[in-house]
Amino acid sequence: MKALAASRRHRFAPVVLLLLALLLTGVAYATLSPGSASASTEDSREEIEAGEALFAANCSTCHGLDAQGTDIAPSLIGVGAAAVDFQVSTGRMPMADVSSPQNERKPPQMNAEQTRQLSAYVASLGPGPAIPSDEQVDPALGSAARGQELFRTNCSMCHNATGAGGALSDGKVAPSLYEATPTQIWEAMRTGPQPMPAFNEAAIDDEGARDIIAYLMEQRETSPAGISLGNIGPVTEGLWVWIVGIGSLIGAAVWIGAKSS
Repeated sequence: MKALAASRRHRFAPVVLLLLALLLTGVAYATLSPGSASASTEDSREEIEAGEALFAANCSTCHGLDAQGTDIAPSLIGVGAAAVDFQVSTGRMPMADVSSPQNERKPPQMNAEQTRQLSAYVASLGPGPAIPSDEQVDPALGSAARGQELFRTNCSMCHNATGAGGALSDGKVAPSLYEATPTQIWEAMRTGPQPMPAFNEAAIDDEGARDIIAYLMEQRETSPAGISLGNIGPVTEGLWVWIVGIGSLIGAAVWIGAKSS
């Protein structure tokens, strides 16, 4: 017992124990992780290869065989998966008319799996914004009140105070956001499609982006007044006053005059 106690107090005992702990950790990691890691790598490689085939068949005519860009379409190297997911999932790409001043939203030509594969391929060409997680775009985790402040400061001058959209110059428009999913709203903020500026995390952090999404989702609920009038502000409200309000007064005055005569 004394010999055992003496060995435990040996000055090299902590070093030996540390080496044994590192050895056991390495063995456990090598035993457990390679299978899942290799499977994940294999799945990713297959997804990228499928995306490359989709790109060659549907996108290379405009963007070039290596996505380096051409005279009619920009380079996609470094745009990231988020940009591709936004453009393809909203049907803006493939573009129907390259001479159009702006890509319009239309039914997507690729399903969710194909969109993911194409996004993975473009993401493999260079670093860029990734597709957000469900938590990043969950409106239930955001503050609609703070989102309203951020939206009206950064977005309302183009998209209207409630996201109804509006006209821009040169035949372009800021589209309505009522049909956009939370993921698409996040991707648009981060990638800045077409005339829209890109808002990086220095301008609007992830929490702020989620707050904006919470605010926009709240605008889709039924108006407390029962009618939204398009949510485009004083234009429709003034028209309603003139046609219904003043029209009713004129009608009442005519009716009273007719009755008195």
